[in-house]
Formats: sequence, C-alpha cells, structure tokens
Amino acid sequence: MIMTKISKTLAAVAAVAVVALPAVGDAQSQTGNQPVAYGADSVEYGPNRIILRGRAEATQGGNRFRADTLTLVSGAGGDLERAEAAGTVYFVTPDQSMRGDRAVYNLGNGEIVVTGNVVLTQGKNVLTGSRLVYNINTEAARMDGAPRGAAGSRVQGVFYPNAN
Repeated sequence: MIMTKISKTLAAVAAVAVVALPAVGDAQSQTGNQPVAYGADSVEYGPNRIILRGRAEATQGGNRFRADTLTLVSGAGGDLERAEAAGTVYFVTPDQSMRGDRAVYNLGNGEIVVTGNVVLTQGKNVLTGSRLVYNINTEAARMDGAPRGAAGSRVQGVFYPNAN
C-alpha cells in the first residue's frame, strides 16, 4: 500500500512537471517528449496535492520551475490543475526568466501569475514590477506596479534595441 502511494505520488509529480514546464515556439513540441527531472529536500503527499519542500525544482528540456516550496494541486478527477510556488520563485525558459516571491501556474489556460518583487528578463532586457501575468501559450505578458503610495510603485524596464 505504501509503495502504491509512493508510485502514484511520483507519477503525479512527473505529470505536473511535464505540463507545468512548457517551452516557447518550436521547442514546445520537442520539450514535451523529453524526460522530467524533479527534486526537493522533502516530498509530502496528501489528498489532491503533492508538496515539494526545500530547493524544490522540476525541469524538462531547457525549462525550469524552482522555489522554496512547490505545491502541485489536482482536481476531483485527479488531473493536475495548478502549481503553486512560494519562497524565492524562478520560472526559466531558454528565452526568458521570471523571478518573484510567489507564483501560481494554471494549467487550464497556460497562465502563470508571479507576484512580489517581480523581475522579467529576456536577453539583456529587464522589466520589474509587483505582479506579472504571463501566458505561456500566447506569450502575452502584463506587468503591474505596486498599489498607489507603495514604495517602488512604478513598473520599470530597460530595453536594448536589436543590433541589426
């Protein structure tokens, strides 16, 4: 019985990592077939969730989702619905990286919301704010500043023109 639960837990973690780590452009179809690696200092299994704690990380191909804690949440049917990350959070693709204090990735619509001291980088370009909404399917992004009156309330960025 314990081995069955462990097997189900590991299978669920692998399934989450496959879905939660999409690639950009043509690399997306190639990444989906690549093996998934994951690790943490500890793994906790509960009803409809798996919690990876301490240097939690899931990688597939060139993509990486890393945080102090990753919580993988499944719905009533057992399908993974979302991944929640807390602590120092990184979502890194071959083309860009997102960093923040928390993140919630909704697998249904491909949207990741990163909050708290957010830094988005692509090449040398950098954008900072307090809340980033990024859709991995459409590559659309929106960055918001902190509420009015808060320190650092503006979205700020540095963009480098192409050297063509």
